[in-house]
Amino acid sequence: MQNEGIGRRIQACRKARGFTQEELAERIDLSRNYLSAVERGINQLSLDKLIELMNVLECNADEIFADVIKTGVQTKASVLSEKLKDLPLSEQKRILEVIDTLIRTAKTE
Repeated sequence: MQNEGIGRRIQACRKARGFTQEELAERIDLSRNYLSAVERGINQLSLDKLIELMNVLECNADEIFADVIKTGVQTKASVLSEKLKDLPLSEQKRILEVIDTLIRTAKTE
């Protein structure tokens, strides 16, 4: 379900920025229970509240919607590429071999 993916990403952004549910809810004028339901995919935020939340958390739409929008896969691929470049060349090759194997397997299914 799309709401669950969005909720998980909101929760991940919140935790990465060091906010508790109560702190974030207070900053965007929601109850902690409502924010909890959003993070579990039960409730949705209005567009205004979503923008306010992203501004408070200093996160972008790619971070929130990466799991539910098709172009989000491209964003994740870019993030993966950035993570790979910091690894030793031997580890980069090993990881890319695993990815190539997964792609070949996916194509045969």
